[in-house]
Amino acid sequence: MAQQKVVAVTGATGYVGRHIVAELVSRGFGVRALARDRAKAQQVLPARSADARVDVVVGDALEARDVRAVCAGADACIHLVGILREHPRDGVMFQRAHVEATRNILAACRDAGVGRYLHMSALGVSDDGVCGYQRTKWAAEQLVRDSGLDWTIFRPGLIHGEGSHFMDVAEGLVTGHEMPWFFMPYFTRGEADPSVPLGGDTVIDPVVAPVLVTDVARAFVAALDNERAIGEVYNLVGGEAISWPEMLRFVRDTLPGGNDRLEPFGVPSKLAALKFKAMSLVGLGDLLPFDDGMALMGGQDATASLDKAREHLGVSFAPFRAAMRAYTPAGAH
Repeated sequence: MAQQKVVAVTGATGYVGRHIVAELVSRGFGVRALARDRAKAQQVLPARSADARVDVVVGDALEARDVRAVCAGADACIHLVGILREHPRDGVMFQRAHVEATRNILAACRDAGVGRYLHMSALGVSDDGVCGYQRTKWAAEQLVRDSGLDWTIFRPGLIHGEGSHFMDVAEGLVTGHEMPWFFMPYFTRGEADPSVPLGGDTVIDPVVAPVLVTDVARAFVAALDNERAIGEVYNLVGGEAISWPEMLRFVRDTLPGGNDRLEPFGVPSKLAALKFKAMSLVGLGDLLPFDDGMALMGGQDATASLDKAREHLGVSFAPFRAAMRAYTPAGAH
């Protein structure tokens, strides 16, 4: 009987991480999961059994000793650690979470002889991104490219699924149980309109292709033993592009308790970013449910071609509306 391959997974107890661990186990891989909280890991990760080896290493991706421990004895590594928003008072910063943690895990892989490495980045990253999130995600990608490992980079867009952060937030908005209570906000962007004689902007509703979390998990695991995936970057989005107003109306009309009287309302992303900065100057930035980077990214389209991911990985990507209907509880509109 062939020896079971073992995959080290950082960020294993996060929303995406727990789905990737479950997919690994279902495909016969063993898992060494790096988690900060053992109790949470035992709650959300598959239980260890005769057929499913899931070992939890309690630690932090920013601690070299901890990442060395999770990589010891592994055949491959999946690095998922990241943050969407900084909290400087707590030392939670993009540079640390995205760049320094990646540097740590790459060094640990090299030291442990782990040659195969899969990296979670994000759609739309670049060295001149609109915010620190995008720029530090890009910087982490460059470390991966220069690592000497057999790497694959994934760039997911908006991830959805039952229990996802997106669906939790959307449920509060479409039921009116969360601020602002009277409408469903989303971010818009302005683009120069040459048809306006004195200059001016046209308001654009961003288009997004949300990707189902289980499709993300399948893509990661499909790449592990796939030589064609080595040295490749894959955009991961869903099989349906939809505008934010369309999406919010669909969520409203599909989730139980959706309030038919609530309508989408576009908030200019640049104006929202300025509002966050102004509130931050007086120490009130944390009162907003977004920061300046989230506002600016929210005004961007989040779509991409799936041709390469489909061809190389053999994974299909569900359209948003069909996927959401499948996991939405009975009793909706």
